[in-house]
Parts: sequence; structure tokens; C-alpha cells
Amino acid sequence: MTDVLLVDDQALLRMGFRLVLEAEDDLTVVGEASDGQAAIEQVAALRPDVVLMDVRMPGTNGIDATAQIVAEHPRTKVLILTTFDVDEYAFAALRAGASGFLLKDARPAELVTAIRSVASGDAVVSPRVTRRMLEMFAGRLPTPQDGPPTDLDPRLAELTPRELEVLRTVAQGLSNAEIAARLFLSEATVKTHVGRILAKLEVRDRVQAVVLAYETGLVTVHG
Repeated sequence: MTDVLLVDDQALLRMGFRLVLEAEDDLTVVGEASDGQAAIEQVAALRPDVVLMDVRMPGTNGIDATAQIVAEHPRTKVLILTTFDVDEYAFAALRAGASGFLLKDARPAELVTAIRSVASGDAVVSPRVTRRMLEMFAGRLPTPQDGPPTDLDPRLAELTPRELEVLRTVAQGLSNAEIAARLFLSEATVKTHVGRILAKLEVRDRVQAVVLAYETGLVTVHG
């Protein structure tokens, strides 16, 4: 069973999400919050598996709440809710430690799938949307340097050439199956590589790995 906390300042939206989730046998809504501070308190009290987090709320916003929740309760995953597919607030929340984001007008099946994916550790709910967000902020990301990839940033130094190759494909928004096909590997091997990449980079999930790949200049928005 996956316990979910709903965080949104609009009661009607929370009601809609609750109706969708409570129709599923494996999902339970354990609480609701209308702002970031209440969300922080609810997470401490309820320890949900997944938080559906709005970002634009009065008082403590979803970005600050996400950062605190991730720091204090690493087992709880945060799934950002946003009105637009390219949203600076959602991007900031990903950098704060959220495991992915979802549009508020997503179909019920997409919402359920997203929650299950995040709960199981398959972090990037929509990698191609994440890439579009990174493209929006291309001007803020570093320009790749000349020389070997490991010269770009010390955080990449522990990765093997194959792991760097896999990280590049992850940053391009490819699934494990797509990476396996491109690199002529089995899906199990790709999964192993991704797991080692996350461990070496000390990041929570694929979203954070994608952000790091762009921030370090390992890949560019056009490359």
C-alpha cells in the first residue's frame, strides 16, 4: 500500500485527487495540507510514501517545503504538481529534491501511474518534459569545457566511461529500454549502471542525475 499526502491550496483540486486515488486498491490518501508549512508538519506526523505537492501556495511555498521534507524525511518522495509543462517553480522544486513533476490537468490514469512510479523509485515521471524544462533554462547552465568529460566537474570523476555514456542517454530523456537498444545492452545491465551512477553521484534519483548532467556540462540542451 502506498500512502499519499495531498498538498494544494485549492480544496476542490484536493478533493478531485482524493477521489481518483481512493478508487485504487494500492493507494491511500492519509492526509491533506493547504500550504507548505502544513505539509511539513503532516509529513512528520504521517510519514507518507509520496507527497503530491503544489508549488505556488500562500505562506511556505512548495519549493521550500520540498527541500525541508527531502532533507528531513528521505524516504518520502515528492511529486510536484504544476499548471504549466514548463514552469520555473517546478524546475526549482526538482533541484530542491523532488522526484518528478506532473501537470495538474493530467488524466487520472497518468496521476496514478506517476505516483506508483515515484513510490517504486522510478524517479523521472516524464523525462522528456524534464528535458524541456532544462532547455528553458539553457542560459543558466554551464557551457561544456574542452577536454575529457571528467574534467568538467569533480563529481563525475568516479564514473566509468560506460557510466558516463549511460548518464548522457538518461539526460536525453531515454527510458531503460531505449538506452538498452541504443547502447546494445540488456535492460538489466542498464538498470545496474543507472543504480551505480546514482550511488556514485550521491543523488536520490534519475531526475537529480539529469539536472547534474546538465549543470556540470556533461551534456547540453542541444547535444
